[in-house]
Amino acid sequence: MSAKHWTLDDVQWDRFDPSKVDADTVKVVKAASLVEYNGGDYATYLCNVFPEDSEFCAEAQRWAREEVQHGEALGRWAQLADPDFDFDEAFARFLDGFRLPMEATESVRGSRCGELVARCIVEVGTSSFYGSIADVTEEPLLQDICRRIAADELRHYKLFYSFLRRYLEAENIGRSKRFLIALSRMHETEDDELACAFWAANSEAGEPYDLRKWSNAYMGRAYGYYRLPRVEMATAMTWKAAGLNPQSRAVSWFAGLAYRIMQHRHRRLMRSGALAA
Repeated sequence: MSAKHWTLDDVQWDRFDPSKVDADTVKVVKAASLVEYNGGDYATYLCNVFPEDSEFCAEAQRWAREEVQHGEALGRWAQLADPDFDFDEAFARFLDGFRLPMEATESVRGSRCGELVARCIVEVGTSSFYGSIADVTEEPLLQDICRRIAADELRHYKLFYSFLRRYLEAENIGRSKRFLIALSRMHETEDDELACAFWAANSEAGEPYDLRKWSNAYMGRAYGYYRLPRVEMATAMTWKAAGLNPQSRAVSWFAGLAYRIMQHRHRRLMRSGALAA
């Protein structure tokens, strides 16, 4: 990873246009800021899994600093959009409800290759997510921030993929196992982390956390940002991390299916009233 990276001072904060702010997007960005800001804990976990690989640990720490900066940038935008948003308080609530397995010394994916496949999938997902927000938002400052983050996440994918190729020489897990890990990590977007972040950032004080309610509230909004080209790109990169041909016809078919499912779920959750949260 390049040592040169954009900073908060590079962002033109005076471009913020309150007339172009979408209320649902503010809620999503608040949640995203908490998840990104938690990058330090992820680096600790990764270094516990790869303790003797000093090069990987150094890159993981640098990666984490960039993730934390993403959280700072998104949090600062959210506070411009909603001056009542208390980032520090929301982050504390998030950590009370969600914790990474910091005590783990082995990957929760079963192998180091599995861990690196999962990291690739996360970076694919975040790059496509922030790119999708940049595609649809009319607010110029958020568009700029999301484009910067999407580019970072694409670079992070390449970083973890380079280490995956190295570790495959020692842990040559099969393509089917890699593909199952990829699918499993994709499914986890509807598990606790994002739902808990959405609850911590947007619920009223004292309101209890309910996984299904807050997951639906988050996903009902998030699915609406995606457009087919972003899903196709993400699918191709997922195929590559799984050891499959990213240019195969199956990629287009799977991307089309995934996009239709996402749009169907978006409409269903909107009709169910999930966006009321």
